[in-house]
Amino acid sequence: MAVEVTHLDIAEVKILRPAKFGDDRGFFSETYNKAALAEVGITLEFIQDNHSFSAKAGTVRGLHFQTPPFAQDKLIRVVRGALFDVAVDLRVGSPTYGRSVSAVISAAAWNQILIPAGFAHGLCTIEPDTEVLYKVSAPYSPDHDKGLLWSDPALGIEWPVSPAAAILSDKDARQPLLADLPAYFTYP
Repeated sequence: MAVEVTHLDIAEVKILRPAKFGDDRGFFSETYNKAALAEVGITLEFIQDNHSFSAKAGTVRGLHFQTPPFAQDKLIRVVRGALFDVAVDLRVGSPTYGRSVSAVISAAAWNQILIPAGFAHGLCTIEPDTEVLYKVSAPYSPDHDKGLLWSDPALGIEWPVSPAAAILSDKDARQPLLADLPAYFTYP
């Protein structure tokens, strides 16, 4: 597996672009290979794959995270459509605490984003009929499932949808502000 790795402004969040080989029949790509990722310094153990579908552009999911001992690393890729993906640093004491990074992840770009544990993750679909596949490093735990309000002004995230036009779950519309979150994660 050949993979190109790009670090975002918060270095722990990375964009991965696996090699894609195409011809007149279509293409082939090895989208995940544990040994190849270890060669570029990514040694996470993923235990579960998830698949989500959003019918409409402007669907916001997040900002979500799980607390220890069920904190999750996530490796996200889009197999149809496109999304605006966000990671917010929740590690108290980190030089980037409360800051976010974002990237467009799309089937056309054939890129992936790695969100480490200690970060809240959210996305907004920017194309209709967007499908997302993602790996996680810990199982879902309802008792450790937490969130952060996607539109918290303190985060300064420039989402591609206005709060009035965003399509949200009731849960995501009621999440707390960053200032109201307990210290779930510490740095380093």
